[in-house]
Amino acid sequence: MTRLAVNGLTLNVEEAGSGSPLVLLHGFTGSQATWQPHQAVLAAHFRLITLDLLGHGQSEAPDEPGRYDLTFCASDLAAVLDRLGIQQAAVLGYSMGGRVALHFALTRPDRVAALILESTTPGLISQAERAARVESDNALADFIESQGLAAFVEGWEKLPLWESQQKLVAPVREGLHQARLNNNPRGLANSLRGLGTGVQVPLWERLDELEMPVLLIAGAEDTKFSRLAEQMHQAIKRSELSIVGEAGHAVHLEQPLEFDQQVNDFLKKAVVDRA
Repeated sequence: MTRLAVNGLTLNVEEAGSGSPLVLLHGFTGSQATWQPHQAVLAAHFRLITLDLLGHGQSEAPDEPGRYDLTFCASDLAAVLDRLGIQQAAVLGYSMGGRVALHFALTRPDRVAALILESTTPGLISQAERAARVESDNALADFIESQGLAAFVEGWEKLPLWESQQKLVAPVREGLHQARLNNNPRGLANSLRGLGTGVQVPLWERLDELEMPVLLIAGAEDTKFSRLAEQMHQAIKRSELSIVGEAGHAVHLEQPLEFDQQVNDFLKKAVVDRA
């Protein structure tokens, strides 16, 4: 474990492998450990940088929800790259981490060689939708703090979004369950308040600004995010679209071999062969 001080806080950052740098950003309730099963394949070709986003894993969990904002996330990521001596990297983000990756690519395009977005939304368009999501996220944050992490995880795992994960073998499901329980409840609550989809400024109208190669991945059984990926594909000039069969929201977890192959193939073409 490596603790890096950036912008007045400490983040847990891990490295593996060598070659062109690839940053991997986990989703809500995850951590850098999300990507450990993929290291054997990806680290053979890339210098992997995995980190616990603020409020997750072993990174700090500040009390102020505003510190979790996407603008701060992008600044923190740039500072991590600076500390590691990396000017430009490919960036892969899943779900919440995908929103961080997308914002980073739009605000610091000079730092992003290629972008991979798994099950990602550019935000909610209507103000009414955003207001409703803020209300529900705040209520969920209050529940975490009042009822505890175990009660939250029990309810979270029953959401329809995770239905396809019931097909996973028991040890994988148990590992995912324990990983969720290993988070800081204050960090998760403040991530909902400060980094939730409702508080995010929608980025749909800025997608045509992306100049780097982009791969959009979604699971076929996750119809909402498959549709979002298709819509993003239409808006991003240099994008490729992959809808992976027999997978839901977490393609990397449900179809890991296919996921690793697609990431390798895309980055070889977008980054390695162009170096």
